[in-house]
Amino acid sequence: QVQLVESGGGSVQTGGSLTLSCAASDYRYCMGWFRQAPGKEREGVAVTSFYGVSSYADSVKGRFTISRDNARKTVYLQMNSLKPEDTAMYYCAASRLVASCRPRMADMDYWGEGTLVTISS
Repeated sequence: QVQLVESGGGSVQTGGSLTLSCAASDYRYCMGWFRQAPGKEREGVAVTSFYGVSSYADSVKGRFTISRDNARKTVYLQMNSLKPEDTAMYYCAASRLVASCRPRMADMDYWGEGTLVTISS
């Protein structure tokens, strides 16, 4: 079992920045971030493999950057140029898969409790 603990959420204005962190009890090949806005389904935001190969949702490309520090077992999500539509609960996730890394909920086996991000206009 892998425990994931998110931090860094908060409230910022449109155009602002936030950095989310996810501390893991153990690392996995594929780790990433998902989000769920009120009344919407959870969606993939960004994932990164152990070797730093990353994949992003189209809605965040160019604004968000995912990174990981394997020695610290921590995954980060740097979010810039935030928009009101980025408001959501952000969840850290990890997968047992070792051959692929995609921002798909079905691929994830471990989830954090989430951290809330609120963007005001």
